[in-house]
Amino acid sequence: MGKHEVGTPKYIANKIKAKGLQKLRWYCQMCQKQCRDENGFKCHMMSESHQRQLLLFADNADQYIDEFSKEFEEGYLELLKRQFGTKRVHANKVYQDYISDRHHLHMNSTQWETLTDFVKWVGREGKCVVDETEKGWFVQYIDRDPETIALQEAMVKKEKMDKDDQEKMMEFIKKQIEKGKECSNNSEPTYTELVRDTNEEKISVNLSLNTKKVEPDVVSKSQLKNPLKLDDGKKKSNEEDRISRKEKGEKRKISALDDIIKDEESKKEKNNRKDYWITEDIVVKVIAKSLGEKYYKKKGVIVDVPTKYVAVVSMFESGHKLKLDQAHLETVIPAVGRTVKVVNGAYRGSIATMKDLDEKNFCVTVEIASGLLKGNYKLTVDDVRKKLRTEGDRTEENLRQLQLLGGTDFDRETAYKIFDRAVKTTREEKEKPMEDSTVFTEEDFENFEKEYFVN
Repeated sequence: MGKHEVGTPKYIANKIKAKGLQKLRWYCQMCQKQCRDENGFKCHMMSESHQRQLLLFADNADQYIDEFSKEFEEGYLELLKRQFGTKRVHANKVYQDYISDRHHLHMNSTQWETLTDFVKWVGREGKCVVDETEKGWFVQYIDRDPETIALQEAMVKKEKMDKDDQEKMMEFIKKQIEKGKECSNNSEPTYTELVRDTNEEKISVNLSLNTKKVEPDVVSKSQLKNPLKLDDGKKKSNEEDRISRKEKGEKRKISALDDIIKDEESKKEKNNRKDYWITEDIVVKVIAKSLGEKYYKKKGVIVDVPTKYVAVVSMFESGHKLKLDQAHLETVIPAVGRTVKVVNGAYRGSIATMKDLDEKNFCVTVEIASGLLKGNYKLTVDDVRKKLRTEGDRTEENLRQLQLLGGTDFDRETAYKIFDRAVKTTREEKEKPMEDSTVFTEEDFENFEKEYFVN
């Protein structure tokens, strides 16, 4: 048997059957069964299963209708939001896309008899903007999602700020234009008609041309120099150059050791600067609103660190233990004079004392109280150079004892660099005679410690 011609009723019926869509009037919503023809639908209505469903529906008809209406509304609005967004579209087009799904909920089972009634109801509820035209009803979805509302408010605020800036700029330009006009009005010359008092006055015109005078070349006095005074000038210039070079050399020598310290500090900052800062026994504050008002902005102490980014916090008020990510926590700045712990940067892990709080610049001043950096800021390069003046004093043994006595932050490599640079600087300075080299005794180191280090 051949295929039916395109466009014939049989061809259309076969296409509909293949797609799974049948006539809506032969669909039973309670049983969720689709019949192909009227005869099959009558047989289904006489069946025992259908009769049981009718009894259930008769017991609580309003509840079933409300559920069907709610499901139809949610499906229709979800399709409108997902497929068309906030665009204005014909209501029937959305409905045709909705019923193309063979498992959709039929409008026959809802509280609305027609699509027009449903569109009017959606407009009254404020869920869509509806309007009627010659072509029918059009709907436009109103997106009330919190994120969308926040984004719209931010855009409106930004437009308002841009508009305010533009208005201020326009006012400034107008003021400048008005000010320029006032200045131009005052400076404009006034032209008047020439009026001769008497006709006896003669008008004379001078047509003499100015000719350029050729001046003889004269050698300036500045070009004539006394050859006897050239040697004296050269000597003075040489002395000035020597003095300037000497001053520059002294500045360079003084700042050479400071440059080494800065380089080492920058290396430590780079090595110790991490993207995680959680450590035990520090007080933190919970900043996650998702935990509720019970824990929001409440303080606690970190008792355990399972991973680099996760901490177990024991809350002060409730005593509960929470496992939180570091993104949900922030550090707490104590009062001046209290003890703090540096959790990131070059001084990571050091114990310090609060000295000052600069709220304007969001920074604090601390004094390292313990750890490898204790008293480091009290010991300067100049102090080392003043005490270690002679080359004989710069021995490896003296350097080790100096580190042990001071407890400074100079590691071995850095200390050797400073040591070598200090020796080099001393060799270059020849203005004062070299003192006799002496080895530090234990008494000298004790005096050195009292003078330059703070316990």
